[in-house]
Amino acid sequence: MAEPLTPDICVIGADAGGLAVAAAAASFGVPTVLIDTGGMGESVKTSGRASLRALMAAAERAHAVRNGARFGVKSGRTSVDFPTVTANMRDVIAALAPNAARERFVGLGVRIFKGAARFTDASTVAVDDVTITARRFVIATGSSPVLPAISGLLDTTHFTTETLPEMGERPGHLIVIGAGAEGLELAQAFRRLGSKATVLDATPPLAGEDRECAAILLDALEREGIRLRSGVEIAKVSRSFGKVHVVLATQAGSETIQGSHLLIAVGRRPNMHDLNLEAAGIRYGDQGIVVDGSLRTSNKRIYAIGGVTDGPKSDNAGPYHATLVIRHALLQLPVRANHDSVARVAFTDPEFAHVGLQEEEARARKGVIRVLRWPFRANERAVAERRTDGHIKVITDRNGNVLGATIVGPQAGEGIAIWTLAVAQKLNVRALAGVAVPRPSYGEMAKDAALTYFTRSLTSARVRRIIGWLRRYGR
Repeated sequence: MAEPLTPDICVIGADAGGLAVAAAAASFGVPTVLIDTGGMGESVKTSGRASLRALMAAAERAHAVRNGARFGVKSGRTSVDFPTVTANMRDVIAALAPNAARERFVGLGVRIFKGAARFTDASTVAVDDVTITARRFVIATGSSPVLPAISGLLDTTHFTTETLPEMGERPGHLIVIGAGAEGLELAQAFRRLGSKATVLDATPPLAGEDRECAAILLDALEREGIRLRSGVEIAKVSRSFGKVHVVLATQAGSETIQGSHLLIAVGRRPNMHDLNLEAAGIRYGDQGIVVDGSLRTSNKRIYAIGGVTDGPKSDNAGPYHATLVIRHALLQLPVRANHDSVARVAFTDPEFAHVGLQEEEARARKGVIRVLRWPFRANERAVAERRTDGHIKVITDRNGNVLGATIVGPQAGEGIAIWTLAVAQKLNVRALAGVAVPRPSYGEMAKDAALTYFTRSLTSARVRRIIGWLRRYGR
């Protein structure tokens, strides 16, 4: 067996957060080992987001061409070359892969070992014939798509976000199991590329999100011809004669839905069960590794970040966690994860984005709150571009401190950034009401929503008396 290694930091896994920690540690001159459990650059592919974004970009363009007539732009019949669509998805993955290339990290000074890592005790990891005893470990193995326990699923050809680029033909009728953000994104993308789309789930679409805002998106999807079925129990799936058969159990008996392709998008599970966590004294549950506010596990020399933890599984969590671990483990600064400030986005059309507390959560925690709204139909750019579905909904406490925000409408994923800052820094709504923003722009939505906080006080009888007094006696 090779001589044991004793680096300051050993990162297990090469997801986005793990790569950020390894790069930062090496840049600071800290001896760093990275155990590559899945292939450098694989995080770009296996997260599924890059390929999904490329697919959605194609769908957006197809939709724009079909709807150009109302702007005076007319074209012939739109056709979709699906092999080119999937080739572009693979090209996007290839273009992003160098950011996580082995050569880049070796150049930074990271020592890399490829293989499956297993803890042998509370301070040691083994990978093949190499043992590593580090001062600190960071587990960053990420997560993988969940395959639900549906009879016949493992024997039926199906796709996930990770295997989308392998789909060789455009579906005639895509059946999506899972009505979360990814399921709805995929259904809309394929619908706009010319497929029929049916979405099935036992829970309501976008379960757990603000129902008022979610209803706007769901209405838009149904108007595009996407069939949404919630509250359904899937008894089994099968494939025969070139068709996918999904059998639903209903009160009236069984119902079968037929489609050409089946896609699973019911969430993600943490990649942790091969790490031998028990040997290191690390607590974990079904949702992932248990961590404290500084992202440390029950073994205080070991951190866990991103999708492998029992925290949020959004794409933003890993990089956010990485910044906290870098500050805590390398710079010895106090940190505390605030998952209320981790935004989540559904890149549908209209987009759906949220950060912080929702209305019911805020009432439960704070009692008296204020709910601010501003519609996209009152935004000049949205009217000019005919993208007026939706609004912004902001939650503050009684003093105007921002607790959360939900945006459903164009570029919500961009617009939520300013509210993420507001939640993270505990800003008062006055900070947003007082800024100068470009006009016309979607950025005006934040300021306009913030200004509504003051509408009630500005129209009160007391304020009117003061203004009248100033008009009469002021300079």
